[in-house]
Amino acid sequence: MKFRGNIWKFGDDMDTDLIIPARYLTTSDPNILGGNCMEDADPNFVGKIQRGDIIVAGKNFGCGSSREHAPIAIKAVGIACVIAKSFARIFYRNSFNMGLPIFESPDLWDRVSAGDSLVVDDDAEWAKTNDGSTFPFKKMHPFMRELMNDGGLMAHVAKRGAK
Repeated sequence: MKFRGNIWKFGDDMDTDLIIPARYLTTSDPNILGGNCMEDADPNFVGKIQRGDIIVAGKNFGCGSSREHAPIAIKAVGIACVIAKSFARIFYRNSFNMGLPIFESPDLWDRVSAGDSLVVDDDAEWAKTNDGSTFPFKKMHPFMRELMNDGGLMAHVAKRGAK
């Protein structure tokens, strides 16, 4: 898959309470979660993004509470993928389970600005910036890639059960 979108840049230690505030945890409706994604970090985020845009973040993205709501909100609002220097462990796994494409790149964050356009090739495992610079991703475990390509854990299980 290839993704093309504008960058929304967030720093280190972006926790799940900033991704989807706890006041919305009474629902699992993707439309409600997506409609309130990042509102405590950037109150105008939902109104500014375009479907297919990309979040680029620093270290430890998704730290904090172990809630599936965070990757659901990001996916539901239309973000194509998240690229971070590193991810909190539970967010990392929840993202694959929920079908949100995520990638680790230790150097990309330092070389891009919010609003830049980015091309992501998840098969080739790289992102390419406006100036043509290419940044490789950390190698993904084959099973995690399979979960991502299947659209998440439930879709993966359904696909395997159909065989």
